[in-house]
Amino acid sequence: MTAALAFQNLTLGYDRHPAVHHLSGEIGEGTLLAVVGPNGAGKSTLLKGIVGVLRPLGGKISRNGVNARDIAYLPQIAEIDRTFPISLYDLVAMGLWKRAGLLGGIGRADREKISAAIQAVGLRGFEHRAIGTLSGGQMQRALFARLLLQDARVILLDEPFASLDSKTVSDLLELVHHWHGEKRTVVAVLHDFEIVRQHFPEALLLAREPVAWGRTAETVSAENLLKARRMSEAFDDRAGICEDAA
Repeated sequence: MTAALAFQNLTLGYDRHPAVHHLSGEIGEGTLLAVVGPNGAGKSTLLKGIVGVLRPLGGKISRNGVNARDIAYLPQIAEIDRTFPISLYDLVAMGLWKRAGLLGGIGRADREKISAAIQAVGLRGFEHRAIGTLSGGQMQRALFARLLLQDARVILLDEPFASLDSKTVSDLLELVHHWHGEKRTVVAVLHDFEIVRQHFPEALLLAREPVAWGRTAETVSAENLLKARRMSEAFDDRAGICEDAA
């Protein structure tokens, strides 16, 4: 399988303090991968490194011909400013910006795509609602509609199902499986191990450094989860600055 993403002894962090250590491996094209681990394990940091928000402190991320326009990134919903005065329709339409340009016009074909994406996530009739009036589930559906329009080869999801009702989770998982069926690469940070075991064939277990990576049944084992928890508890947040980043 051709690799969509590859990591060579990758270290990521903040202010030269590492949050992900010595990660090596490949994510194949069309892979449906869950990234799991204890709180503070570096899961979100890894996604930010892949999308280019963070530069490596050491090692390398190889995107193998995947450029910025081919990567769609959904951050945690708490990181999104919902006070910004924008309608649901305009939020979804932002999914076209990378291809049409910030000042590019939206034609009839684009408007049809926007409407189809909104309908696909079950939000028809909400087009003119301000995003600040949406529930958490409605907001996440709108963000998934924006991802549909981005039409990306690699899709990164940071806790996409957190605090959502079961119907919304089920509907959004259908979209994830649809992307997988289209051979897109989907990487999702998740905390619900039941969702991971039922819907994600592969998993990466992090505890600031890789604990296990491979088929979900073997990776998310009781033994590995215990090891990850112990590694996380033993980690010293006062660890020294990464000298290679100086």
